[in-house]
Amino acid sequence: MAIIIRLDVALAQRKMQLSELSEAVGVTLFNLSILKTGKAKAIRLSTLDAICKHLDCQPGEILEYVPDEAGASER
Repeated sequence: MAIIIRLDVALAQRKMQLSELSEAVGVTLFNLSILKTGKAKAIRLSTLDAICKHLDCQPGEILEYVPDEAGASER
């Protein structure tokens, strides 16, 4: 299983910097950077809600599920 984070794409489409999003949603730049690079292990629903509200988007525009090929062949 792999969840791909597309926050960088959503920001680029809106010509917005990560620091601007950080200030707007009240999440540290460090934590958003971890999320943006795909290194996050979890995301609070309240954080996802704040990001989606500010970017005027759906969670599916930020998160994408890509099935793990190795896991699918083991079943």
